[in-house]
Amino acid sequence: DLKGLDLVNSRHNGGVASGLDVAQEETLLRTTQTQAQLRLQQRKNYEDAIAVLLGKPAPEFHLAPNELRAATPPPINAGLPSDLLERRPDVAESERQMASANAQIGVAKAAYYPTIDLFAEAGPQVSNLSSIANVSSVFWAVGANVSESIFTGGARRAQVQFARAGFDANVAGYRNTVLTAFQEVQDDLTALSVFIRAQESQQLAVDAARRTLDISNNRYTGGLVSYLDVVTAQQNLLSNEQQLVSIQGQRLTTSVLLIKALGGGWDASSLAAIQVKPKLRDIITP
Repeated sequence: DLKGLDLVNSRHNGGVASGLDVAQEETLLRTTQTQAQLRLQQRKNYEDAIAVLLGKPAPEFHLAPNELRAATPPPINAGLPSDLLERRPDVAESERQMASANAQIGVAKAAYYPTIDLFAEAGPQVSNLSSIANVSSVFWAVGANVSESIFTGGARRAQVQFARAGFDANVAGYRNTVLTAFQEVQDDLTALSVFIRAQESQQLAVDAARRTLDISNNRYTGGLVSYLDVVTAQQNLLSNEQQLVSIQGQRLTTSVLLIKALGGGWDASSLAAIQVKPKLRDIITP
């Protein structure tokens, strides 16, 4: 930082430090400043993207800088109900498709009932009515299979089989969608657990690197080591701080992905808004 460069310049002007020390510190300082400028450009890109999502002009939208460590992801409560996943659009869509396919089976079965036009332009369809009325009672007694064969030549049976096949396919799709949703939740929960532990251990690494830099500075000021030791300690601290920021960012991103995988948040209001599951009878009834 600038304080480090000022220190080396002061020692150099006093004849204690060499020009090499000044060059090493200035190189590290300028390199770090370059990285900071690139990060600012990256931040601006994200800021513009957020402006688009909010429907605001990018040049007029700004987010105040904030310490990343101040951003705390929402805590994960134990015992979250799996019903939360039913809020996901893909799960809800797949479930409705399955219910619709199940209803189609009932529609196809209803088509077994002989359909005729009771009234047409020429009046009642007497021939159709009489043809049905004159069929022996055995026809009505044996049921749908015989009537299906007489009236449609097998078409109705094929339609029912087609509807059942469609229902089976939708059930398989629904099952796959739900299993995928559970997998995404499990992956995000596992990743969050890893990032929490990694952040804790990386914070310890940053603290140790900072102590190393303090010791190196003191030893250099006392004339015990060259400034190369200080530069190395500074680079090590910067690298560990960048790694810590990266882990914090990944943890926050994973928290957002978990919210997405669950179809929303899991606070008290979100849990209260979950609808009661429909009864099994309501699900399977066409």
